[in-house]
Amino acid sequence: MFFFFPFGGGGFGGFLVFILMFLLLRKVFKSLYSSSHTQGSSAYVPSNEAFFNGVFSMLAKFASADGTISEAAKARINQFMIYELRLDNQSYQYARHVFNSAVSSPESFETVSQRFYSAFAGNPGVLYVVVEILFSVGMTDGRISEREQSMLDYVIRLFRISPETVEALKRKYGVSTGSSSRAYEVLGLQKTATESEIKKAYRKLILEYHPDTVANKEGAGEEFRAYAAKRFQEVQNAYEQICKERGIK
Repeated sequence: MFFFFPFGGGGFGGFLVFILMFLLLRKVFKSLYSSSHTQGSSAYVPSNEAFFNGVFSMLAKFASADGTISEAAKARINQFMIYELRLDNQSYQYARHVFNSAVSSPESFETVSQRFYSAFAGNPGVLYVVVEILFSVGMTDGRISEREQSMLDYVIRLFRISPETVEALKRKYGVSTGSSSRAYEVLGLQKTATESEIKKAYRKLILEYHPDTVANKEGAGEEFRAYAAKRFQEVQNAYEQICKERGIK
């Protein structure tokens, strides 16, 4: 479950670009989170503190943008540490320490982002990965809040991420672009749907993906339960958006 590169182009050529970029970033990351120890000290220090402090401070500020960090966001960031970055235990503990410390730090997201950009401006692949994980974390609850969007807009400009790449990430994570079209798609409807059709589609989907329904479904594994939870939230958010726009009570 996750990401890496939404590069355009189909067929073997697009796949080859995907593989080459994946291998390149794996090599970059390997050099970034190998460990070192200060002479005469047993304290663990990653070989590139700027990378760890920057990435996990940004994630902490972003995930807590609305005052609290959801369990889904925590799980997504934990997955990023373990499966995408493949951190060993010491690196993992260090990353968690940086993240937890940054949550209560008075530094702003903008300040942390500027410092990270100063260190990695010459490595666009790393900058891209940071933006993608921000999109991924932002969409764990089915929508990106106004404050999260403001942070994303800032870092996209700072990191000089191209409009084409941003649009690809929005499509990949189902980010609304201000239009209600996506909300209707989530409910499986056209924008011409009647109020009755909207409510009927909502009731059907919310029941289908309700946690109680999924819990009682024979053979439903952890992967499906996670998918169902995400779909349940998407359906709820889409219905609320349509109701707000149409004035449906």
